[in-house]
Amino acid sequence: MKKFALLTCCALLLLTTAALAAERPSGYPSGPISLVVSYSPGAATDFQARIVSMPAGEEKYFGQPIVILNKPGAGGMTGWNWVAEKAGRDGLTMTAYNLPHLVAQALVQNPKFTVESFEPLGNWGSDPAVLVVPIDSPIKTVDDFVKFAKENPKKMTMNGAGLYVGHHIATLQLQKATGIEVTYVPEQGAADALRGLYSKTVLGGFNNLSDSYRAQDRLRILAVADVKRHEFLPDTPTLLELGIAVDNASVNFRGFAFPAGVPKEIIDFAAEIVPAMFNDPMVVSKMKESGSPLTIMTREETKKLFAHQKAVLSELLADQIKK
Repeated sequence: MKKFALLTCCALLLLTTAALAAERPSGYPSGPISLVVSYSPGAATDFQARIVSMPAGEEKYFGQPIVILNKPGAGGMTGWNWVAEKAGRDGLTMTAYNLPHLVAQALVQNPKFTVESFEPLGNWGSDPAVLVVPIDSPIKTVDDFVKFAKENPKKMTMNGAGLYVGHHIATLQLQKATGIEVTYVPEQGAADALRGLYSKTVLGGFNNLSDSYRAQDRLRILAVADVKRHEFLPDTPTLLELGIAVDNASVNFRGFAFPAGVPKEIIDFAAEIVPAMFNDPMVVSKMKESGSPLTIMTREETKKLFAHQKAVLSELLADQIKK
């Protein structure tokens, strides 16, 4: 344990040192940096993006604040379409990406972007999907959930943050693994999906672990869609534990990216700054306090994650990909 703590401290020091040593392109940034968040204010991506960008104005990072621009809609596509088509290439506009959402939509829905439309800079978190029902639902276990769905084909209404987002992918996996048929209701984001559960317009759904963790007074969390239990919910089983073949394909990875076409020297500079900023002690503390999981990756690690997601989702969604 002590060795692990020492290695963690060394990693934090190395990232902070990298930020201090990164060569700043002349005149960059010339003003505040816009961060396009493709989901509504208050949703997990928006909430966490505001935390991880808080130190941006410090001179050891960007020396300019990061300003959030919310462009919600179509499960994230509205914002990412705008970034790919209309954002400037001067390094003053970034976007918060979400995987598997961005990759799945690029494969299946024919948006105005591809996976290659973005230059990832670093990853801040990974947020598993959790299977949830309203707190006073008669459904108390995953067995209850599956039994009801089998006895009432398509009457089990489930929502999520949109089409081909992690919640939708977890729903598709759950149906395939159990043989149930549900009616999936795509919302405008995770916050809207939670409101649908609170108001009981749906019987259940998948949502972000971080959001659901903070809403346990209003929701019952039945299981986690991941390959292992989560430290924030140690008593909640994974679907895999329960014998249901739903793995981690739906885990929501979040980070910063530029639109393709930003000059290399700006990309290289930002790719040093962004992971170091995510590792800022204030960010780490606030993320932990809010129940928001941190998984910090460098640009190179994030590029490998994008490629891995594309390979996994190309197989998972093979029957739905437009030829």
